[in-house]
Amino acid sequence: MKLICIGRNYTDHIAELENEKPEDPVVFQKPDTAILLKKQPFFIPDFSNDVHYEVELLVKITRVGKHIQPKFAHKYYDEIGLGIDFTARDLQAKLKSKGLPWEKAKGFDGAAVIGEKWLDKNQFSDLNNINFSLKKNDEIVQNGNSSLMLWKIDELIAYLSTFFTLKIGDIIFTGTPAGVGPVAPEDNLTGFIEKEEIFSINIK
Repeated sequence: MKLICIGRNYTDHIAELENEKPEDPVVFQKPDTAILLKKQPFFIPDFSNDVHYEVELLVKITRVGKHIQPKFAHKYYDEIGLGIDFTARDLQAKLKSKGLPWEKAKGFDGAAVIGEKWLDKNQFSDLNNINFSLKKNDEIVQNGNSSLMLWKIDELIAYLSTFFTLKIGDIIFTGTPAGVGPVAPEDNLTGFIEKEEIFSINIK
């Protein structure tokens, strides 16, 4: 399976990190070893002093597809999920300053949280108007809505399929809104789609 991630898909997040607005989706991947195992805490890696949470809506691919047209993209997924793209921000900044890839800052073990609960997409009246949020220690730190994506879910599927064959089980991380921030030992992170809890993890 592939974990395909989209960067800079929300204008407010682009602004908070002082990045440039991209002309096309920013794409990177995490290895499957980055998936945080079920019921396990997230351990802050020794090589970073500034690991940030980034909550994101997820899409799980259900059909093999290549060169998918946007109007047919809705046929390639059935459920919406929620996860976290953990990022070693200090390491990422160092790599970016040298023009190097981000994988070490984004793809380390445990850096991909995939909520156990997936929601049937048909329960949403509009997939381009889904509210999601992240609480840190019971305080809301990120609030997002899929209407604010620069590239919507179906557009992302079509775009990605021009470069990669999408296979059953692949997961797309669709980007994070503003509000990203650091984690510390003993923090708890809880993610919600609308008002439904999708995951809760502890930081060690």
